[in-house]
Amino acid sequence: MGARVTTRSQDVYTPGPLDRAGTFYVAGHRGLVGSAVWRLLEAEGFHNLVGKSSSELDLKKRESVFEFFEEVKPRYVVVAAAKVGGILANSTMPVDFLSDNLRIQTNVLDAALAHDVERVLFLGSSCIYPKFAEQPIREDSLLTGLLEPTNDAYAIAKIAGILHVQAVRRQYGLPWISAMPTNLYGPNDNFSPTGSHVLPALIRRYDDAARSGAGSVTNWGTGTPRREFLHVDDLASACLHLLEHYDGPQQVNVGTGVDVSIREIAETVARVVGYEGRTAWDTSKPDGTPQKLLDVTLLAEAGWRSKISLEDGLKSTVDWYHQHASEVRGK
Repeated sequence: MGARVTTRSQDVYTPGPLDRAGTFYVAGHRGLVGSAVWRLLEAEGFHNLVGKSSSELDLKKRESVFEFFEEVKPRYVVVAAAKVGGILANSTMPVDFLSDNLRIQTNVLDAALAHDVERVLFLGSSCIYPKFAEQPIREDSLLTGLLEPTNDAYAIAKIAGILHVQAVRRQYGLPWISAMPTNLYGPNDNFSPTGSHVLPALIRRYDDAARSGAGSVTNWGTGTPRREFLHVDDLASACLHLLEHYDGPQQVNVGTGVDVSIREIAETVARVVGYEGRTAWDTSKPDGTPQKLLDVTLLAEAGWRSKISLEDGLKSTVDWYHQHASEVRGK
């Protein structure tokens, strides 16, 4: 963990196919994003994948992370490890979200730098952008306004990660990049009643209501905020595409370019799970950001567009939820 001599490569990095035999560390490989990245890499022929659960390697412990990198010596790294949660968790535990995420990403990025990792992709979140950013949100909206207060601590940590990657590029000339996905959903999501994001929370709520025969379901807020949703398998596809086709200091938005209201998504979830009761809205609860739609022009220019429709993605996610109900319902 000693000091590193400042160097700047004079060679221009040209993205291209990654070595399928190269050691590839996926930080957070059991989470929603990391597991999707892992599945895709396996399908794409990468045969030297490395992952550690949080019980095997606590990324908040700096010395352990450096020892791991010394042992494994990865060539490629995707940083998908993070403490995540929905609006309730973020608003009630800001210290945890700030401290844990700063330590996780700083340790991993510093260790990657110390061990000359060739290619790093840091994953953030669209909540990094100002609450009232012009829609659709461009990458250059970063740091131009106040954040949504219900998740500002998490957002600050992720902003620090983006700047960390940009700083490595400036100081050491390494071709590291960042990607900022929109709201994600899919297999291995967190379906906890108190810790989940909006879409898995709705899936669990409406599925429970359908099973119990409840006459009504109550959701937070007014239902008017608009959100963009991306299936996590699409995100994994975008990550590999960016690693093989993009190199630049600007973080890249990853989304569909299309949004829907929370009320509309609730209706879609109810239909997919077969719930026929009434939906009520508790307007005493916060709505969060009024709209969050990403401008995906830069991603399109890099040659990638989403392929999984919201309806198809929801159906497959609900199917996965039903198949793994015993695992996820108790969390």
